[in-house]
Amino acid sequence: MAMAHPKLALRPFLPDDAPVLAEIFRASVMDLTGEDYTEAQQQAWASTADDEAAFAKRLGHQLTLVASLEGSPVGFASLGPGGKIDMLYVHPAATGRGVGAMLIDALEKLAGARKAEKLIVDASDTARGFFEKRGYIAQQRNTVSTGDEWLANTTLHKQLAAKPEAP
Repeated sequence: MAMAHPKLALRPFLPDDAPVLAEIFRASVMDLTGEDYTEAQQQAWASTADDEAAFAKRLGHQLTLVASLEGSPVGFASLGPGGKIDMLYVHPAATGRGVGAMLIDALEKLAGARKAEKLIVDASDTARGFFEKRGYIAQQRNTVSTGDEWLANTTLHKQLAAKPEAP
């Protein structure tokens, strides 16, 4: 029986996810950022996932969630120390389906449960609008060296709702 609306699901990152998440990362960078970055910048950025062992270690040392559609990973997001969103990437074939929103909603809830007061993200020019629509406020522009290329991004913050103290 075909599903009219396949369901998205979230789960924690597992070390065996690294190769497919690296592919999602590279596809997202190469297919979705062309209006904001040059091909050389995209290639330098995408190549940061070429060392899959280092990529897996980075994801494994953070709170990393994997979004799947019918059991196949289609995106991921990671939260590092200090409430910093390190990565949010969605496969180009899955954009516009709420994958990114579901991942960020989950990270915000988890960060709030960990008593984080705010979340911080260094968003690419491509992702900046997504975060601004979700209540993140631009703080500063940055230039980051990646390989032989310089990439611009914007640091954004979002205050999380304060939880009332229990009596």
